[in-house]
Amino acid sequence: MPTASLQREHSAAPLLSDQNDRLHADRHITNSHPARNSLSRPQFGTRRSSMRSRSPALASSARRESARTKYMYATFFLVLSLVSFTIQTELSAYIQQDLGWNKAYCMMYFTHSSWSLLWPFQLLIIRLRKPDVPWPVVWRRHEQLLRSTLSMVELQDLDISKSHRRLTGWTYLVRTTSTLTVALTVAGLTWYIAVNMTTPADLTAIYNCSAFFAYAFSVPLLKEKLRLDKSVAVMIAIAGVLIVAYGGGTSSTDTEGQSNRFLGNMLIGGGSVLYGLYEVLYKRLACPPEGVSPGRGVIFANTIGSCIGLFTMLVLWFPLPILHLTGLETFEFPTGYTGLCVMASVASNAIFSGSFLVLISLTSPVLSSVASLLTIFIVAVVDWMLTGTPLGSSSIFGGVLIVIAFGMLSWSTWREMQEQELLADQDVDDEDEEEELLSTSDSEA
Repeated sequence: MPTASLQREHSAAPLLSDQNDRLHADRHITNSHPARNSLSRPQFGTRRSSMRSRSPALASSARRESARTKYMYATFFLVLSLVSFTIQTELSAYIQQDLGWNKAYCMMYFTHSSWSLLWPFQLLIIRLRKPDVPWPVVWRRHEQLLRSTLSMVELQDLDISKSHRRLTGWTYLVRTTSTLTVALTVAGLTWYIAVNMTTPADLTAIYNCSAFFAYAFSVPLLKEKLRLDKSVAVMIAIAGVLIVAYGGGTSSTDTEGQSNRFLGNMLIGGGSVLYGLYEVLYKRLACPPEGVSPGRGVIFANTIGSCIGLFTMLVLWFPLPILHLTGLETFEFPTGYTGLCVMASVASNAIFSGSFLVLISLTSPVLSSVASLLTIFIVAVVDWMLTGTPLGSSSIFGGVLIVIAFGMLSWSTWREMQEQELLADQDVDDEDEEEELLSTSDSEA
């Protein structure tokens, strides 16, 4: 994206669309241009002081309102992701094991390509919410929001006007999309291969061990501090996963089936490592910096998801004819009832993926991964309802451990956010005291 175009957009319309962003930008501009501030400083220090005294309360109130909105969004998308992931897991197992449509790569291609619909669907919702606004105006504002957010992501700063380096813009977006898509494709392919080799409960449990690897990768890549409470929560979650997967043993005596289950679990274990890396890379490369409004974060997360889907559709089709010609996976388009089930599974995955990307953007890869572990108990309950196999004590105990771990991690994350808010309030108070001292000195002079 050329720098000149960014400058024209910045001069034509405000890039920071909400109160939270404007307060951050105003505070930064105040600190960056003291000479300009001294020229416009009023002569009466008391009036200056009374005006400044309202800004800390205003900034603190805006942060609290933004935090409440973030919590509401995160809760909604958490529930949506849990329901959609459970539906996708059961449908994928049903399609491959019962209906016999065992096309791992084709299923992965259909599923990830469906992500390309996230952005058009989002744009439709934006349009329906503003029926009285002319379409050119809606489109121009949406485009400006995406361009400015992309610049914030690349710079990892809210104030993009201060940067003198040349922004790569769309080149950065393509490079980031390709990196994320490769990691996601390899991890997702292991899921679709293993779904026909192991049980849905094992599949969900081991794949969601990505929570541990997300935490491990977050330390070097996101510079996240090692915290005892987070480490304990992740370890409790992994213990719950292992108890659910293997605590009850198996009633099957089929040696070949046991061998396939072991290989499937090993395969999905490697996929969980890659998926943990994908989650952290997404947070590192494709999420706006702290301080961006939740609404802007949601819109950009779905846009990135749509870019991943488009990249999959346009680039990753070439293995399909190769697999067909070599006989490794004969291409067969699903029809009839099977086709309807595939469409439902694809739609469920698109909803889950969009919700999960939003959840990572609003919170963290670690919290999002541990939150997804809640699907383990849900899938086990659904298996019980569909197959009639009662829940074992290991499934119940492991599920309780996972819920406890999620609660611990949520509490730890909330404490971190509170600490950051206190630090931000302290920064504003320090700025206020400094301005009052300067104002008093000027009036005495």
